[in-house]
Amino acid sequence: MRKLKQFDTLVIHEFEEKVFHLPVHSHTYYEIIYIFKGAGIHHLNNNQLSYKAGDLFLICPEDEHYFEIKKTTRFVFIKFTDSYFTNKSHLAPDAFLMSKPETMMRHKLLKEVKLVLDEPCKTILRNTMENIVAYNCRKDAATSPLVYYQVLSVFGLVKEAVAKLDIRIDNGAPDKEALISFIHQHIYEPDKIQVKQIAEHFNIAANYFSAYFKRNFNISYREYVNSYRTKLIEKRITTGQLTLKQISAEFGFTDESHLSHFFRKRHQVSPTSFRNRPAE
Repeated sequence: MRKLKQFDTLVIHEFEEKVFHLPVHSHTYYEIIYIFKGAGIHHLNNNQLSYKAGDLFLICPEDEHYFEIKKTTRFVFIKFTDSYFTNKSHLAPDAFLMSKPETMMRHKLLKEVKLVLDEPCKTILRNTMENIVAYNCRKDAATSPLVYYQVLSVFGLVKEAVAKLDIRIDNGAPDKEALISFIHQHIYEPDKIQVKQIAEHFNIAANYFSAYFKRNFNISYREYVNSYRTKLIEKRITTGQLTLKQISAEFGFTDESHLSHFFRKRHQVSPTSFRNRPAE
């Protein structure tokens, strides 16, 4: 089996064929494949997916595929290496911090089903592909922010189509920095960082969330949250600028007694005793 290589960060290839020019193959890069016209069968891994005009396929380096053309087909292949998105990560909108394009393209379930786009998404996708092809006459296509955002818009349409299939495109693994940032941001709102709520926010199963956290941070989720909250409370108590009642309200405790119970469990002393301890 052939393994195709590419060193350019981005290559846009539009062509029309009656017989596909390659046998079954894989490659070292990623491909977005769009069908402008034609029909046939896309042999992707161990699956046979019929295709027609308007269909879209996402191929990653682990995939093996070729096309069995039944009706003359006009293809657009958008090929890019890992560095294409990595080098432009500073341009990526927040929506793509949790579900990176590379992650979407590696999703195994997307190789077993066809993406179905409804109007106006089908028309938007076709227009986007035509825009990318039109810009390909320029030498700076690989570095162009315009092309980059056009490509990202394709993945935005993919996300919409995937949502209708009820498929997780991030493989159940939220971004670690985003997760910690969320905890720190909402540490004063206990309801928002309960496992059920934070798991729902990051769109993963609650019974998977705790295992994911322990595996990636080498500490249980509960222990991390309690330790971080305790450190913040220690600072409030030590400075002496807030009363225990104010601290209780700030961190979402029901009252001072609730705060005292939480703190004593962590330090074996009451908040008052901690505040009055001799300076070291």
